[in-house]
Amino acid sequence: VQPVESGGGLVQPGGSLRLSCAASGFIVSSYLMSWYRQVPGKERELVATITAGDGRTIYADSVKGRFTISRDNSKNTVYLQMNSLKPEDTAVYYCWRHGYWGQGTQVTVSS
Repeated sequence: VQPVESGGGLVQPGGSLRLSCAASGFIVSSYLMSWYRQVPGKERELVATITAGDGRTIYADSVKGRFTISRDNSKNTVYLQMNSLKPEDTAVYYCWRHGYWGQGTQVTVSS
């Protein structure tokens, strides 16, 4: 059982990135799935959550209106679309399912 993130990189302020979390060994629609982020020296921060089944979404205030979490059941993948990126969004982003963390993907927002 392993979430596998991809899609991080370097982007200028105001730009966009889409992160992917591919599920290995489980069905994403059966679980609450979340994206977290962490910068060195700080605690891991919950960014966005999508519930199992009906796929309701919840966002941290810091990303509301800019980030969108979604799920493609046919690809068994969860996404995080990040728009209007700011330097303070720079972090390692992790996909989480209860009991399991992905390896993380680095997002750097800089000019």
